[in-house]
Amino acid sequence: MTLTADSPSPAADHQSEELQVKTSSSAILRFVLLLVFSEVIVSQSIVKTLPGFPGDLPFKLETGYVAVGERDEVQLFYYFVESERNPTDDPLMLWLAGGPGCSALRAFFYEIGPFTFNYENSGGNQPTMELNPYSWTKIANIIFIDQPVGTGFSYANTSEAYLSSDTISATQTYEFLRKWLVDHPKFLNNPLYICGISYIGMVVPIIVEEIYNGNEAGNEPQMNIKGYMLGNPLTDKNRDVNSRIQYAHRVTLLSDELYKSTKANCHGEYVDVDPNNGLCTSDLQDVEKCIEKINLPQILEPLCDTSHVNLSLLRWDRSSLEENSMDPLWSLPLLPEPGCRDFIYNYATMWANDRAVQKALHIREGTITEWLHCNHSIEYSFGRSATNAYTFNVPNTVGYHRNLTNKNCRALIFSGDLDMRVPHLATEKWIKSLNLTVESGWKPWFVNNQVAGYTVSYTHNDDYSLTYATVKGAGHTSPEHKPSECLAMVDRWFAHYPLW
Repeated sequence: MTLTADSPSPAADHQSEELQVKTSSSAILRFVLLLVFSEVIVSQSIVKTLPGFPGDLPFKLETGYVAVGERDEVQLFYYFVESERNPTDDPLMLWLAGGPGCSALRAFFYEIGPFTFNYENSGGNQPTMELNPYSWTKIANIIFIDQPVGTGFSYANTSEAYLSSDTISATQTYEFLRKWLVDHPKFLNNPLYICGISYIGMVVPIIVEEIYNGNEAGNEPQMNIKGYMLGNPLTDKNRDVNSRIQYAHRVTLLSDELYKSTKANCHGEYVDVDPNNGLCTSDLQDVEKCIEKINLPQILEPLCDTSHVNLSLLRWDRSSLEENSMDPLWSLPLLPEPGCRDFIYNYATMWANDRAVQKALHIREGTITEWLHCNHSIEYSFGRSATNAYTFNVPNTVGYHRNLTNKNCRALIFSGDLDMRVPHLATEKWIKSLNLTVESGWKPWFVNNQVAGYTVSYTHNDDYSLTYATVKGAGHTSPEHKPSECLAMVDRWFAHYPLW
């Protein structure tokens, strides 16, 4: 047989056949992996009505559990709301609440979700809801997840599985997302963003890096990750707290003399203080006197007077409840106390502990004894290294942010400028430490012809971009304080438009 220049050799035919077999085997392997993933416990239910809202829901709400962990012993609960605009093309957001241990319902009702409470009609023991005109579900598909385990309606099958940490939480959330996407393949092509507020700044960058690394390693399913978004994120557990002294001075809570003395005597370190440094401890005592009555999450809002109301946990004897009734020890007043933001969170507590609500949400009976707005047994307390159930094992995530600057990634970091819990000064400092290129310098951005805040944008290696924005007049949870401005901000950013 004569071979022409264009004719494949027998060896080439054999190599081609081997390549086809390998390709086919690889495809079969990926398919088998997807089948294995789909066999795990992923339960989901469509919720068409909810107690407290009249009629059918005007959007698609799904709730469910995804099993994660070495033996699928952790059951993470989620709420998924399809975009009200274009679910096929709009971004897919995974939203994680802070704490850790604060339920996804916090964001669902008070920050970016489709509902808010109608306080004028929520007296007695039946909170009523109304639509949130500034819900981010108008522009994005959002998964609200109760994480880590022990948060909201999430639970574990063993006591050992309730033990978690920053890194365990990140790993389990990544596993959750992989399994959820296998179960919802129509959203695999949607631009994916991992998002959250406050303490979740210690977890989100780890998750995002795991997603990029997993894609590069060939993990299935391949995720269409585009970036991440963080609001007032805790990033460095030491420096973020240290910045409170500087912030308090900036907003005139501390005098020039006290600030300069404290800075000099404490050498700029206000967290890990040498107990033998008497001048420093004395100055810090004076600082404490100046700020102890300041509401750290929003310095212009008053501290709640809780002396006349039990604002801790709503407790009642469940054995006395009938199937669709509740009889708490106290009922909600017709209107919340003016200026007391902590009080309004109890509307969610009363609503979520109603058996009729739990039945509508398809909560598994007997998995939790009481729904908590925030599980204080795992919540981070500045200066405390660990709790019995949760280990805060990541001191800072600046290194993860730096690693992501080498990926094809977008980041939006925003800070309410009235937050003293995680001051914007600290956030701006670690962003500058990334040594990015300034693409557009500091300038105001506007909503309804009013200054909504200030913004600066950065780039790195053509593939990475970071937009930083302050939200004027907002506290620790910016969408809660400035909903219309934050909706405009994220809508512009998703569309790759400048904020201004």
